[in-house]
Amino acid sequence: MIGFLRNLFGKEDDAKRGVSEKGLLLYHSTGEVIRAETLLKEAGVAVAVKGPPPDLRQGCDMVIEFPLLEEMRIRELLEQAGLAPMRVAAAQDHLLEPVSLYHVKDFGDYLMVRAANMKITLDKRDRRIVNVSGGGCPDVPFLAETLVGKVLDQAPEPRSLGRTLCGYSLQLAFEELRRRCPG
Repeated sequence: MIGFLRNLFGKEDDAKRGVSEKGLLLYHSTGEVIRAETLLKEAGVAVAVKGPPPDLRQGCDMVIEFPLLEEMRIRELLEQAGLAPMRVAAAQDHLLEPVSLYHVKDFGDYLMVRAANMKITLDKRDRRIVNVSGGGCPDVPFLAETLVGKVLDQAPEPRSLGRTLCGYSLQLAFEELRRRCPG
């Protein structure tokens, strides 16, 4: 009997069955993802922008991962703001797990973080930004010129400099770099 109940309610068995506590919001455009993420974070919802799992690729190349327990509240917030997603999916299968937007490459003295199409590289010895590249947005040269040569803690956040998808992606890479190389 106990084994039956454990199988029915146990977390370990949930994982085996593919039950997840996470849901995914899918949108047509990255602009919608950015606006929805901002709205939900301001409302205190724990969300993360990730790459869509292969089986759910439609629309843009980003999804918002959220706690399923808050789905009703999230849907209400998004609908009130005119940001209803094109689809909501439960990550109930390991094949539906979103993928990380970050790719990190350690070159010894240098650490490169890529988020979507933007890369930022840091000299770990003095925490100075040595390269910003990627994307095809018109503000990338400005972002690179502003950030390269600055110490990570003294560099302005990319989101304060650019308003394009490249600026948004660079902000994600910048935050991941800060997380991996705390001062």
